[in-house]
Amino acid sequence: MPDNITRYELPPAGITLLGYVVRRMHKTQWLMSVPALLAENKSDQALAQIAKYAVTSSTSFGPAYYQPQFNSQGAEITEADPMTGAMVTAKLVSTSPHYFITYTAAMPNGDIFSGSEEITGTTVGLRGLGMPAPSKFNFKSGNYSADLTGVLTSELALSLIGRTRIRAYGFLNFNDNANNTGKLTIDRNNKITLEINNMEFA
Repeated sequence: MPDNITRYELPPAGITLLGYVVRRMHKTQWLMSVPALLAENKSDQALAQIAKYAVTSSTSFGPAYYQPQFNSQGAEITEADPMTGAMVTAKLVSTSPHYFITYTAAMPNGDIFSGSEEITGTTVGLRGLGMPAPSKFNFKSGNYSADLTGVLTSELALSLIGRTRIRAYGFLNFNDNANNTGKLTIDRNNKITLEINNMEFA
């Protein structure tokens, strides 16, 4: 499944950086259960879904088929998530001193997920080429809101045998206006660890 997802994010015909970001965010099914959870006063579970969407929509795991083409500053792309109909938009706000991208996912019911990431450069290490991206996210559903911040690093794992792969690691801290707080970490094996109110969530 991860390889199929990456093929969708990096289609054979080619794609731009913003197009890749939009395709990467086409995982809005994570957000579909949030309104019902909030209606049942399960705000901690709703926050868990939002946090999982934030990290999965910001990362890729699978073959790095090619590097997307760069967009020009001010460019904007919108494409609907084929699974949910959510309208996802990404904009390249600036290219200097860093690439700064903003994005939104507008759910069919009016819920809004928005965020930004700043690609601060490339680091070279024994495990590959890393691209740290300090990131901020916000989610609103009616009177409910949540904020998430952290650093998510995309990494190209170079291979002498086989294809170069893309993966990620990092963390998010988050809270909402229902007095929930939590932290999420993701490792290079795509394992997510999530705690809310000092309790671990699956």
